[in-house]
This record gives sequence, structure tokens and C-alpha cells, in this order.
Amino acid sequence: MSSLPDAAIERPPFRDPRLDLDKRIDDLLHRLTPDERLAMLHQYSPAVPRLGLAAFRTGSEALHGVSWLGPATVFPQAVGLGATWDDELVHRVAEAVSTELRAFHYHRQPLVGDGAISLQAWAPVVNLLRDPRWGRNEEGYSEDPVHTARLAIAYCRGLTGDDPRFLRTATVLKHFLAYNNENDRCTTSSSVRPRVLQEYDLAAFRPVVASGAVTGAMAAYNLVNGHPCHVSPLIETELRRWTDDELFVVSDAEAPSNLVDPEHYFDDHAESHAAALKAGIDNFTDHGQDGDVPIGRLRDALARGLIAQSDVDRAVRRQLLVRFRLGEFDADLDPYAAIGPEVINCAGHRGLALRAATESVVLLRNDGLLPLSDGLRVAVIGPLADMLCEDWYSGTMPYQVTVAAGLAERLGDVSWVEGSDRIALRSSSTSEPLGSFDVVDWGGGAVTLRSVDNGRYLSLQEDNTLVADKELLKSWEVRETFRLEADGGFVLLRSVHTGRYAVVDPDDGLVTVTAESPVNAERWHRDVLRDGTAVAVAAAKAADVAIVVLGNHPMINGRETEDRANIALPDGQESLLRAVAAVRPQTALVVMSSFPYALDWADEHLPAVVWTSHGGQESGNALAAVLLGDAEPAGRLPQTWYRRDDTLPHPLDYDIIKAGWTYQYHRTMPLYPFGHGLSYTDFAYSDLRLSSAAVAEDGSVDVSVMLANTGPRPGAEVVQLYVRPIHPRYEAPRLRLAGFTKVRLDVGERREVTFQLPAEELAHWDVGTNAFTVDPGEYEVLIARSAEYIALSAPLTVTGPPPAARVVLDRRTGAVDFDDYANVTLVDATRTAGYAVASSWPSTPAHLWFRAVDLSGATSVDVEVAREVDGPARLEIRVGGQRLGEITVPVTGDRYAWTTVGTDLPARLDGVHDLQLVLHGDFRLAAFRLG
Repeated sequence: MSSLPDAAIERPPFRDPRLDLDKRIDDLLHRLTPDERLAMLHQYSPAVPRLGLAAFRTGSEALHGVSWLGPATVFPQAVGLGATWDDELVHRVAEAVSTELRAFHYHRQPLVGDGAISLQAWAPVVNLLRDPRWGRNEEGYSEDPVHTARLAIAYCRGLTGDDPRFLRTATVLKHFLAYNNENDRCTTSSSVRPRVLQEYDLAAFRPVVASGAVTGAMAAYNLVNGHPCHVSPLIETELRRWTDDELFVVSDAEAPSNLVDPEHYFDDHAESHAAALKAGIDNFTDHGQDGDVPIGRLRDALARGLIAQSDVDRAVRRQLLVRFRLGEFDADLDPYAAIGPEVINCAGHRGLALRAATESVVLLRNDGLLPLSDGLRVAVIGPLADMLCEDWYSGTMPYQVTVAAGLAERLGDVSWVEGSDRIALRSSSTSEPLGSFDVVDWGGGAVTLRSVDNGRYLSLQEDNTLVADKELLKSWEVRETFRLEADGGFVLLRSVHTGRYAVVDPDDGLVTVTAESPVNAERWHRDVLRDGTAVAVAAAKAADVAIVVLGNHPMINGRETEDRANIALPDGQESLLRAVAAVRPQTALVVMSSFPYALDWADEHLPAVVWTSHGGQESGNALAAVLLGDAEPAGRLPQTWYRRDDTLPHPLDYDIIKAGWTYQYHRTMPLYPFGHGLSYTDFAYSDLRLSSAAVAEDGSVDVSVMLANTGPRPGAEVVQLYVRPIHPRYEAPRLRLAGFTKVRLDVGERREVTFQLPAEELAHWDVGTNAFTVDPGEYEVLIARSAEYIALSAPLTVTGPPPAARVVLDRRTGAVDFDDYANVTLVDATRTAGYAVASSWPSTPAHLWFRAVDLSGATSVDVEVAREVDGPARLEIRVGGQRLGEITVPVTGDRYAWTTVGTDLPARLDGVHDLQLVLHGDFRLAAFRLG
């Protein structure tokens, strides 16, 4: 039996690479049955054998290396990449990560699940590091939107590759939007007024999407202004409006189910899933690999008419677009299909990991101790001196070079001391030992207990027994942290994970962690076998220099699902540092951490302080190079490091303007400012020039400055460009980053650095016009080494007509578009769209101010209100501080049941005044209209 020639075999149009991509997608979509299309809305899309479609899974983690798939090159945490201030380097890191992900896709079997390893990369994280206590601080680049967007664009372009047709990997930005707290993250609402929303939170995402380097985004767990992010109108009104390209928007894990429980935003799952799909969620990451439940809910929604087939098709089409661009249907043409497994942790990537880790090291303080001279006796002390950590989104390190190992490789013999106490725990009731352990304090009373017998961590098992069996702390439920609570002359052993206490069975001596209270807990003798501080002090005395390496473990006291309580170093680590410094003044502190710490004492008493994020497999070589002067400290802080006595705002206060978050609005001098970082050489700035002393509101100006290396060594400087208005009519930032560049200069070298400064970098969000506006007037252009170290400044005038008074007569004005407020929170006007305001504490009056309002001709006020509960409720109207009337707010029966009520004013108004609305009681205000 003869076979037909290839040309005679029918080839469906979607398999024909000569056709227009849209036509190919349309053809494939048409061939899929409605059930097959519906099934593709789940994270694990099943195969369609009759069409030759393979199974498809959305999402591989690729934040700073390929994660969860086995050994791969591990680069510094994202916050460490942010510290490089080097978008070219970040681009190269992303290229390496995407190349390795391609290799895994083609040559490694997935550890779990069906189908190939996904080429959709869930990275980068673009959320801003507003609060340094955020448990996921390590995942973001910076507290600044300009800095974050620059690096995110570089990372995205590195992930996607340069081919005009095919993607190396498909990028998904995380997490849309205003997500910066972990505690109760699935139920908390970020109250973000329009100015903050536009100038800060959206400002990080907008340029990245507009760059064209992004194929998708992930919605955040939290709510914003009352709307869960998975049904947020901002997906369509903002995110997708920034680009002509289709964006494939995915849910976060289990978030679609959260809409009903625990958020209780919808009554049933079919309704919630329908709302998410219509709001723009194209793929549901829910119920793990079991798609039957979420797809069943969507099928129910389809049957009930809550969604249409067109809603399903739209989402499937977006998925197919990504799959076509990833080369799934054109393997012979895909330029990335030949990538082999040899690229994983190849020599080039190892070298890049070293460079990235080195460039991310920040020299915070140096009084001449660093760089260290050759021939010194060095003691390396601390819990992180000979330990590297993986975080939840890092890959498995193929090898590890610790600080102690890196220094030993360069210096030969160094002494290493962990500085931990070694204790024995013995039951008071049976006298039987639990074991001997090395104890490390990670803060907040949480310690790890590492067995002396086998070097593994004591871990709480599923049956509540205790076994020392964990080599690595890296799991969703961290069961290896405990509290040793003093009780008279004994200690109680308490699991941090469950909160329960260890007990001993009097019959068989079995130890289980089951007691709910201290009353029933076992009392343990705590015998000190080794005083860790004493050993550390002895090592410091015997050395010429002590390097104390402290910081956090990324899985403890600050991680996904858990925010930090404060920014202090763990008590045990602080006391270890002070004890060492007391006997060895030549002590350098190295902080290896995912976030800032308050280092007031160290800054005052130590000659040198260095910070690095958890820098991956080459951390030790990188730090050794910087400490010994083989490399320049080239990193700069990507966020503000506050002082210990600086009272930080509440974690849920997302209004950076009013709360005073970040370098832009913080009103107290920080310990180390945004952009700070010292060098081993000196740089001089001179000849700041603007191409024009004035610029139109739609124009631009060139800013140039001369930079010279006047010190004894080659070095790198980050030239930072900031701007600020001189006499703003709004509450403006103290200064705002407008650009930056990293410059490397040899000794004596001079170079002119030039920025193009568009006038739009001077814009603010005008709540009166609901648009970005560049006010005419005087501005200052600043060249700086950090947000607090201004090197040079020059005046700049923006020309144009003065801003007009705000118009409110005979037009609807949103209540959220205020200029100032007190005791106000932003809420959802409906489940699908719109915002309103309400009192944060209804027992206290809430105030809204609308500045410079033209009230000429106004004789009445109408307001849109909703009110669920009975009780006193009224809205007071004030003009220029004078009370003109009030409106009684009726009960409407539901928070989304809106009615319009009004009152006449006592007299016709005239002129421009400040309008004030005062809310008394528990109700919502959506808008007002003066007639």
C-alpha cells in the first residue's frame, strides 16, 4: 500500500506558517468544540489529540532563575537585581533565565503535572516596595516606579528575545495591582486614591506594558478600592488600554475561588468565575491540576447566561496567540527550538551569576576598613557566614559558594564561627533527651534547631511528631521553626507553624506537638553545651578583622503569606554583633537579606557596613571580591532604609502621599536613602547644563553633566536625575526620579552624561481634569548620588497658560477626585465598576476637600449616595470653611443601591473657593453635582 506524497496530505490552515497569524488562530479556534474551548480556560489545558494539540500549562516561575524544576543557575533576588541599577545586566540575566527555561521545556520532564514545562514565564514582579516590611519584598525591584519600570522592561525583553515573530518565553507581569501586604492579603483592600493610583502604582506597570515586551499579566490576591483584583475594572480600563497587543491575563493560585470564600464578594462560584472572565481574566489557576471544578463552574455560568460563548472564545484566542508565538505550531521555524540542556548552569551563566551578585553589593558605610588588605587574619562570624538560602521563587542552586568559602578561596585560611548556641533539651518528666541542637535566632522569637547528630533541622511531621530530617528550609508550610519559651527554670517547645506545644507521653515517651496551651506542655531542661557568642568573641579576638554576616532566612519571618512585624535585626543577631565589635573594633557587618533593616547601632559604631540580597550560588565569591577590593562596590539601594525609631505608617495605608512612604514623601531623614551606595573611589560632578532654560508642557530638554573619576581606582557611579516643582499647587513629592544611568570610569577619566528630560516627567495627576498635567511654573532639575545627596541643581521653567479653576457646575464630579481628605476610605460603587468614598470610622466625621473650585452660579447640590443600615447619616456642605447646608442621607437598603438627593443653597454662589464635604455616619458617596 503506497502512501500519498506530502503535498497531497490535507494541511489545516492553522498549520500553515505562510498564513497571517490571525487567520491561523481563527481557523484553530473554529475547529475546537465549545467544550474543548472551555477546558482551555484552566491552567492545565488538556490535549486535543484529534487536532494534534498538546497539553498546555500556563506559568513557570522565572523571577531570578528557573524555579521548582531542579538545579538551574540562581541569580540574585529581584531586589538585588534592582540594586544593580543596570538594565543591560538585568537584560542579560533574563536572557540566561529564558534560555534555561527553553532547555527545561525541551529536555526535562516536569516534576508534577501533565504536559511540557511551560514557556510562559511568570515574571517579573512589578509591585513597588512601598513598605519594607512586606513579606515578598525580595520579589520586587524598587520602591520607585521609574526605576522598577526600567528594569522590568529590560527583564521582559531578555525573556522574550529579539525575534520579531517568535518568543523565547512569554512574560507575565505580577501582580496587578497595589499589592504590598501579605497578612490577610486575600481580604484586605488597598485604598488608593486616583493621584496615588496614577502616579505610583500604575506608573510601574504602564511603561512596561506600553514597551511591547509583555504578553500577559497576573491579577493580585488583594482588593483595590473595594474591588477584588480578579474582577477589577482596571484590567480593561487601564492595563489593556496601554497597548494594541493582546494581553493574556491569568489568575493567581486559587484566587478565583477566593471571590466567594473568604472574600464573600459573590454568592456562588459560577457568578464569581463569570465576573472574573468578563473582567478580563483569561485563565484560571485554581484547584491545582484538577480543572473539573473551575471548568464546571464556568460551564454552569454559560448555561445560566452569565457569560456568552464569545467571552470564552476571547480568552481562548489570547491563549492561542501566546502558543503560536512560542513556536508550538512551527517547530521547524522556531529559532529557539535547538537550545540544548548544556545551557543549564553553563560557564557563561555561572559567570553572569557572579557578575550580577557582585554588581548588587551595596557599600552602606565605610570608614577606611574596606577594602581589606592582604595578609590579615579574618574571622567570618554569623548564621549566614557559611550558609546560602533559597527563597520560595528561587531555583535549586547547582552549587553554593558561601561568604566563608569565598574568602577562604581568596585568602587561604579563614576562621568560621556560626555564633549559635549549642543546647541539649531534656524532658523534665522522663529525663529522656530530645537531642542536641545548634540554635539560630531568626527574629520574633523564631529559632531553628539543627541536630548535632546529623546536621539536619528539627521538623514537625504531619502526625505531630518531631524528626530532625530537613536539610533545606524551603516549603510552603515551614515546619522547622520553633519558640523556646521560658517557664521558670525550664523552657517550653512551641511550633511556630501550629502554635502548639510539645508534650511527652508518660507511657511510651513519644514526643508530639499537640498541647494547645502552656498548662499541658512539657517542661524541658535547656543545657548549654556551647556558648555561641563566647566562641565568636574568641574567634574575633584571634583575628585582625571580623566579618559578621547577619540577615534573614527567606522562609522565616517575612515571606509570602507573612509580613515582618518590624525592621529590627533579630535580637540574638544584634547581641552577637555587639559582642564581637566590643572585642574587635575592626568589624565589618555584612547584611544578607531580602529587605532593609534598621542598622542604627551598626552605622554609629562600626567602620563598615555592607548589604547584599540573597545573591544566589556565587554570593560568596561576589562578596569576597568586594570586601577584598578585587571588585568595586557598584550597587545602590533600591529602597529607603529607615531608622529604628522612625515610626512607619500602617501597612495598609497605601496613600504614599499622606502617609509619607518612600523617598518621595517621607518627612524624616532615613538611615540610608534611596539610591545610596558608596565606592572605593571618588567621583566629581560639574558643568550641569540644560539645553534650554524653559520648556513647553509638551516639549523636552536635554540635561548634561560632567562626571569625573577623581579617586585612586576604576569605579562605577550611578548618576541619578531627579525633578521637583518649586511652588506646586498640589502636595508634590520632595523630589522624584526621572532617569538614571550607570557609568564606569577609569582613574582620571571624565565623561559627559546626557539625559533627555521630557516635560511629561514633571506631570502630576490632576484630579480636576482626570488627566496628567504639567503645570507651568518653576521646577528644579537635580543631579544626585542618592535621594538625599544632591550634587548639582539647575532651574527649569515650564511655559504655558496657568491652570484654570476646577469646573463643577452642571457636571458630575466623582467623590474620589478630591484634593485632600481625612478619615476616608475608597470603596466599590458596584461590583463591576466605579468607586465611591466612605468614612473609615463612621463614628467620626469624614472630610473631603476640593481645592480652587469655580462655584459661580451654583444654587443647589445633588449627591449620589448609598446606605445599608439605619441610623443618623447626613452630608454637610462647606464653602471656604463656612457651613452652607446639609443633606439627610436616606437608607437605600444595599451598598450598591444608589439614589440621588439634594438641597438648595441659601444663596447663589460666586467666585473660586475651596469646597468641603463632610460625611456624618455610615454611608457611601459616589459623586456630587452643583446646579
